[in-house]
Amino acid sequence: MAVTTKYVFVTGGVTSSLGKGIIAASLAKLLQAQGYRTTIQKLDPYINVDPGTLNPYEHGECYVTDDGAETDLDLGHYERFLNVPTSQANNVTTGRIYQSVIEKERRGEFLGKTVQVIPHITDEIKHRIQILGKSGDYDIVITEIGGTVGDIESLPYIEAVRQLKWELGEENAIVVHLTLVPYLSAAGELKTKPTQHSVKTLMESGVQADVLVCRTEHQLSDGLRTKLARFCNVKKEAVIQSIDASTIYDVPNMMLDEGLDSVVLERLGLESSKPNLERWNEFLTRHKNPNNEVTIGLIGKYVELQDSYKSILEAFIHAGAANEVKVKVESIHSEHLDKSNVVSKLSHLNGVLVAPGFGERGIEGKIDAIKYVREQNIPFLGICLGMQMAVIEYARNILGLEDANSTEMNESTSHPVIDLMESQKAVTDKGGTMRLGAWDCDIIADSISSEVYGMSSIQERHRHRYEFNNDYKQQIEAAGMKATGFNPETNLVEIIELPDHQWFVGVQYHPEYKSTVANPHPLFVAFVKAALNHKEQQESVTMAQN
Repeated sequence: MAVTTKYVFVTGGVTSSLGKGIIAASLAKLLQAQGYRTTIQKLDPYINVDPGTLNPYEHGECYVTDDGAETDLDLGHYERFLNVPTSQANNVTTGRIYQSVIEKERRGEFLGKTVQVIPHITDEIKHRIQILGKSGDYDIVITEIGGTVGDIESLPYIEAVRQLKWELGEENAIVVHLTLVPYLSAAGELKTKPTQHSVKTLMESGVQADVLVCRTEHQLSDGLRTKLARFCNVKKEAVIQSIDASTIYDVPNMMLDEGLDSVVLERLGLESSKPNLERWNEFLTRHKNPNNEVTIGLIGKYVELQDSYKSILEAFIHAGAANEVKVKVESIHSEHLDKSNVVSKLSHLNGVLVAPGFGERGIEGKIDAIKYVREQNIPFLGICLGMQMAVIEYARNILGLEDANSTEMNESTSHPVIDLMESQKAVTDKGGTMRLGAWDCDIIADSISSEVYGMSSIQERHRHRYEFNNDYKQQIEAAGMKATGFNPETNLVEIIELPDHQWFVGVQYHPEYKSTVANPHPLFVAFVKAALNHKEQQESVTMAQN
């Protein structure tokens, strides 16, 4: 017998970046491992319609779903933990909420009434929150609310939660509040006041936290848990410690040890059992006990902020575990890379990944890097813009087309080997207008990619406006670079390879978006394996010389 859909709201207090997304994903993993159909959604309080037009320095990477939604990077965590695809319904922003309400007002749906935050905005929020729950596909919907309680931007969301808790009933909707218990080294003790004030702020909006998850650098004593329970109106067993972890993938087990899943299920009136984390823990064992190490250079223009390439970094962790090696990622800023230092910065690497991105800044550094790894036979993976730069480098240095470029960087180039897609030429708006989401790709037999995927037809996620210019395909292939993957409908080149190179692959799509703990992406697994082979070959040469 199917249970009534239950809702868990995850709020945060004191400071941002406490890890609400990881706590939400870890709780979801534990519930899923007990047989409950669980999903997670993110409510973002910023007024942008989605993060698609945000600079990565502002909000980290923009994550793309199968249905073409440009979403918050936390959805990547949700998919990596649960191994279940997310969709547009899993991410809602204030911008999208207001846009929807204003469009309804313009259509006259409010019958001339004054449109207000309450009830119109909060009703729209409640509607969006319950879309997944009413689909019939899930037993439990976890909703992470961005920002911290007390923020002006978050107030309508907190009000919507207050209303839903009342309307759905206390066994169908609960609040997990993530907060900080800081350690003051001068006093030599943990302080509970920030958490008390955070819970008080939440209560001022009419919302009582049911469970406290306390981020801390030191163990919470029994007395401190009792104090927090008394001051914050929660049961002592509902005061959950979230101490700093060596990896985010430890958090589900840590929350299991703290009993977070049991407390939540009890409050929701659901049965609790022992979660089946066997496959998860097998991954952790491989991740923490590598047999070897490889160093891979990540060349991009946003490397100062690790969240800019979050999915790539996590995909390397998954692929490293699959190969039982530790992948040491060395971030290299493409803007600071040129012919004078490319050898010193890249010669020690076992592989190089040139990252996706937009705009002209740092492009020549990427091209110099690709030339070096091509000539030195170092394994290479180019993603989206990285693939396009590999085509430009090859056209310039092998075909002799010195002016070869992308029309994104130089509209007047005489050799636009990368050009604006035909479907994009009439597009003027920036938000949500790129080639987005999952698209088919047919792979040519006897290629690196056909061996990697083990199949002739795949589906991968995209986010781009520019493409390989097929007018140059015959000329480029005659010189040795092969196009080995195509979209069957548009004939768009999806994959390029160098057959004579140790391992050289460029893809127009974003394989990192589909890599999960349970299913490491085969392209990353193969790339890491190639990097390991390169390292072993180099070591053999060194030994022979000695």
